[in-house]
Amino acid sequence: MRKVSMCLIILSIAIAALMPAVAAADPGGGPAIVDVRPLGGRQYEYTVYSAAMNRTVPVWVSHPEGSAPALYLLNAIDGGETGGPWTNRTDAAQFFADKPVNVIQPIGGRGSMYTDWAVDDPALGRNKWSTFLLDELPAVLGPRLGLTGRNAVAGTSMSAESALALALRAPGRYQAVGAFSGCPRTDDAFARALVRSELQLFGANADNMWPPDDPAWIANDAVVNAERLRGVALYISAGNGLPGVHDTPDDYSIAGDIPRLADRLAIGGAMETAVHDCTLSLTDRLAALGIPATTVYRDGTHAWPYWQDDLHDSWPVFAAALGV
Repeated sequence: MRKVSMCLIILSIAIAALMPAVAAADPGGGPAIVDVRPLGGRQYEYTVYSAAMNRTVPVWVSHPEGSAPALYLLNAIDGGETGGPWTNRTDAAQFFADKPVNVIQPIGGRGSMYTDWAVDDPALGRNKWSTFLLDELPAVLGPRLGLTGRNAVAGTSMSAESALALALRAPGRYQAVGAFSGCPRTDDAFARALVRSELQLFGANADNMWPPDDPAWIANDAVVNAERLRGVALYISAGNGLPGVHDTPDDYSIAGDIPRLADRLAIGGAMETAVHDCTLSLTDRLAALGIPATTVYRDGTHAWPYWQDDLHDSWPVFAAALGV
């Protein structure tokens, strides 16, 4: 019995040694890791305190052994809070299980555009997401995960624009950016109306994010600021709103659910039609400037199966840029 107890103690020590270290948390101080929960294999759920937002943020991490670059994976318009994050909607966890990269997915930020808001919003509270993503999160995860300083960021739908905007705000931070089915414009009348309608889904007021005369509307527009993306490996995709390979009754994402298919074709089709026009304005601008980009245009609606395909197809672009 004594030998069994000793073995259990040794085993516990060994397991603890394999887990990423946890920093002591002081909610009254700066950003910190307050908890790490193993999810099996190389997956962990970190709880990270954001001093900028004065709250904790769950962060899903896929961590390989040793030092490796980072891919920050941003969720769609609900922030992964209601409909589910990438790891529930796609095979992201399985796909990256053997890849030499730290995949870092914050959970939260619904309707936030993953940006810093001018003032707190009654519906969404305090949003300082670009500060969290650019400053706080890398600072606390870097030494724990052995981040190499080479980074990629990818987003879909709402967060496709966010991924591009982060690269605009922090030149040189990201070696690669993926923008899947999003509108990269923020400054023109159509783009502003689209942003306002997206935020209103959550009862939020876009004036609390960027007031009408705030230069942030221009600063976050990837078409206006396309020159600043020069040197970044870009993967940009969009459907045209017409039925595609995943918009059939026998697709795994439909599984014979005809009402679901009808909803996707009607609503998802209309959304992706608008996204297509937005995306085309960016890729045309990049081409005019002579900035290379991997662009994917396809038949298809605004739906997760296409973004899973994008995640797979963009990996070679990201891997080359990250040097792995």
